[in-house]
Amino acid sequence: MASGIQYHPKSAPAGTVVRSDAQNERQSQYQKASRLIGDIYDASLDPATWTTVLEEIAEFVGGPAAMLAFTRPGLAVVESYHQFGIDARSMRLYSETYSKFNPLAAVALVGIGQVVSVPDLVSYEEFCKGRFYQEWAAPQGWIDVASAVLEKSATGCVFLSVVRSRTAGMVDDEMRRRMSLVIPHVRRAALIGKTIDLKRAESSTFAEAFNGLCSGLFLVDGRRHIVHANAAGHALLREGSVFRSINGELNAGEAQINRILRDTFAAADQGGAVRSARGIALPLQASDGERYVAHLLPLKSDAHLPAGAINGAVAALFVRKAVLEAPSAPEVIGRSYKLTPTELRVLLAVVEVGGVPEVAAALGVAESTIKTHVSRLYEKTGAGRQADLVKLVAGFSTPLAD
Repeated sequence: MASGIQYHPKSAPAGTVVRSDAQNERQSQYQKASRLIGDIYDASLDPATWTTVLEEIAEFVGGPAAMLAFTRPGLAVVESYHQFGIDARSMRLYSETYSKFNPLAAVALVGIGQVVSVPDLVSYEEFCKGRFYQEWAAPQGWIDVASAVLEKSATGCVFLSVVRSRTAGMVDDEMRRRMSLVIPHVRRAALIGKTIDLKRAESSTFAEAFNGLCSGLFLVDGRRHIVHANAAGHALLREGSVFRSINGELNAGEAQINRILRDTFAAADQGGAVRSARGIALPLQASDGERYVAHLLPLKSDAHLPAGAINGAVAALFVRKAVLEAPSAPEVIGRSYKLTPTELRVLLAVVEVGGVPEVAAALGVAESTIKTHVSRLYEKTGAGRQADLVKLVAGFSTPLAD
């Protein structure tokens, strides 16, 4: 008969195997470990659950408290990411006063994944005499801690610590063994969480940049469904004069434009040619007669697309009103060509009002005065005619929304 397995014919049907208490305990520990590992990886997706996971880790490893922490090179100060079993007052005292006396900052000197306790890092006798132990650890009933480095970089060291209570005694071989089982999973989960955070930050950065554009931006999939729209794009959809969203599908007010968009998005989705790798331009007219221009750029290529918002998009559509926008900072033009305030004023009037007679009337000065300023503008900018001045100002217009 196999060791640990007993037959009880009086209390169980013939052939039934009844497990011993030791086997039941091992099975229970196995199930706890399996759940714990699953919860650790779940925490990489939802950082808010790390406190609960640290509670599970502390229970499994054998301690009343646990902490995910960070220490910077050359500094004794330890910063806590997440913790369990440390009350708010103790945590505040730790952050404000005792972190600088914590000898566990020396954990940064050991190898990644190596489980160490206080005696491995410093003299335990000296540790017990120090302020960190006397004033912070001992009052909480803590006498030792098992720690392991999860990640090292030029900016610092991330580590996991599980405290050992006075009633449980110093860190022993069993605690080290259990800690060693947990560390690889916590380390991978932390790296996964870091990668996810970077992707979220990258996506947020792209979204903020897109929302800063004055042009409406639509990222569209092969079936014309809007994957993402920036703030100006949503404003165009609300107006409904040029484009509308019908069940999430981008629709133009003109049937011909709709056909072009449908064919172009479908071709981009299937990897076909889209007239030009640089995209196409489409003239648009709103219901109120305003003119717009749309630039359609295919996104399907061998290049990697920015992560996040544009996932699934095959083309980007930029839409803006067909007007000459005045520069948001005209003083930049003035500094570039060393224009006087009056010359800059005349330059902007030429763009916004028209020829010399119209500018003179608008500014209330003689035409001869305007001609003199325009001649100086030609000399300073290198322009040869008023149309060149208009192009110059257009070159300084900003793509950013006000």
